[in-house]
Order: sequence, then C-alpha cells, then structure tokens
Amino acid sequence: MPASADDELLRSLYDEHAGPLYGYVLSLTGDRGWAQDIVQEVLLRAWQHPPAADGRPVRGWLYTVARHLVIDQWRARKVRPEVSFAEPPERGVADGTDEAMQSWLVAEALQRLSPAHREVLVECYYQGRSVPDAAQRIGVPAGTVKSRLHYALRALRLALQEMGVV
Repeated sequence: MPASADDELLRSLYDEHAGPLYGYVLSLTGDRGWAQDIVQEVLLRAWQHPPAADGRPVRGWLYTVARHLVIDQWRARKVRPEVSFAEPPERGVADGTDEAMQSWLVAEALQRLSPAHREVLVECYYQGRSVPDAAQRIGVPAGTVKSRLHYALRALRLALQEMGVV
C-alpha cells in the first residue's frame, strides 16, 4: 500500500523533530512518560493542522504548542492533583445489609400482590419448582401457572416501581 501524503508528512515530522522536541519537553516536565505524551499530542496536532501550510516555521510552532500543553496540563494537575497510594484501597466487607434490604423490599412488594400471584412466584422462584411441579402442587394446569407467572412478575415490577425501587 503506497504511503499517502499525510503519512509522509507525519513520518517526516517525527523523523526530523521528535527527538529534539522530546528533549525540550523532558527538560520542562522532568517526567519521561509525561514528555512522551506531550510529544505525541504535539505531533498529532501538527499532522491535523500542518503549520507549514500557514507559512509558519515548523520547529518553533511545535515547541510553542508543546510549551502550552505542558503549562495547561501542569495547571490542571495543580487544580486536581493525582493521588497515588502505595497499595490499593481496601475493599469493603460485605455485611449482608444490601441483601437484607433487598429481601425486605421484595417481601413488602410481594404482600401487595394478589394471593394467586404471590403463590405462583413463591413456588417457582423461592421454592425453585418447575412449572409442572408448581402446577401440581397448586392444583392448576401448567398453562395457568405460566400466565400467572407472567402477570405476577409484571405486578411485582409495578409494586416495586410504586415503592420507588425500580
């Protein structure tokens, strides 16, 4: 695949200016990673908006953009400093409060359902019974259990929405 004019421009900018620009930015920042990021950003901007197209000297433009980026990032870091720790923070210990609260909310929502809907939800979801087993236990056809489950879940969702949970 032949190189396009944009590719050639970026390659020539990098070959000619990346080394000296990196040294300049490193002298400003004192941080190799930060300097590499700045050089990459400057070359990207030069590729997007070629300074030579405006008749400006390329190297001076690159250095000016780099200095402005360093200043902008330095100011941003000063306002919102990075906080680093030697070790990651401890994870919270699950004490079961969330599960207990969720269980309490679902139990309250279940009380708002009709007895038939509550019964089918308890049999299928809490007792873990299949539709045929729940149908046999309740004493209704399997199709009735399926339709009751459908409408019971809709009613449960509505009850939870009314409670402000969902």
